[in-house]
Amino acid sequence: MSEDNYAVVLSCCASCGIAEVDDIKLMECATCDLVRYCSDDCLKDHIPQHKEACKKRMAELRDELLFRQPESTDRGDCPICCIPLQLDKQKSNMASCCSKVICNGCSHANQKREFEGKLERKCPFCRKHVPSTMDEVDKQTMKRIEANDPVAMRHKGLEHAQRGDYQSAFEHLTKAAELGDIEAHYQLAGMYHDGYGVEKDRGKEMNHLEVATIGGHPNARHNLGCIEEDENEERAVKHWIIAAAQGNNDSIKALMNAFRRGFFSKDDLAAALRAHQAA
Repeated sequence: MSEDNYAVVLSCCASCGIAEVDDIKLMECATCDLVRYCSDDCLKDHIPQHKEACKKRMAELRDELLFRQPESTDRGDCPICCIPLQLDKQKSNMASCCSKVICNGCSHANQKREFEGKLERKCPFCRKHVPSTMDEVDKQTMKRIEANDPVAMRHKGLEHAQRGDYQSAFEHLTKAAELGDIEAHYQLAGMYHDGYGVEKDRGKEMNHLEVATIGGHPNARHNLGCIEEDENEERAVKHWIIAAAQGNNDSIKALMNAFRRGFFSKDDLAAALRAHQAA
């Protein structure tokens, strides 16, 4: 369909054909961008005819989101130096007082400043007193959780999981995911895959992996590629290329294996390696 014809379709109700003029306002289909309607009745009448096209367009829109190269990873930037946080979580730490993830460089610079100036230890971001005991850390974390901080909820959920309390872990991670925490979606996908605290559910695992992937989580994208590999190698390779450009090492290994099997060209592999090194 040409752009002109597409514009004409969108300017008329898909069911009755009435044009959007004067006081007549059309509303878009709730799940796709293909058609518009003048009323709820027209929407209901047209659903049987539109259902298949709508479903196909929904899948296309989902893929557009899924295979878009993220500007950064889900980890974001250090709130102090504004440099992207590395994927290696050993090179950053979370402050329990404000739930900010701060790179080791900024943490070290703050500790050096305090040591040389004989200053009291404080958080490099919010400047609150640094807790000296685990009880104080727990109290600060609980305050953040009560304030609906998704990062604090996710960390508490992971603590429960490490202790084997998967039910509490699932509750905290679910709440964190609802509040938009990408890492929580990734962890929930793992719980649905392994059946920890919940029944194994491939559909829910895939849904959480896709949300995490769209949110810029490299490991989630790599895992999604591994799942797609059996049914659609081309989609798997697309996921691995994007994950490799985000710095994911496992995706580079997967691309090398795809190259050996003849599913990936030498030039494309070289480009993926350059992007991985630049990440």
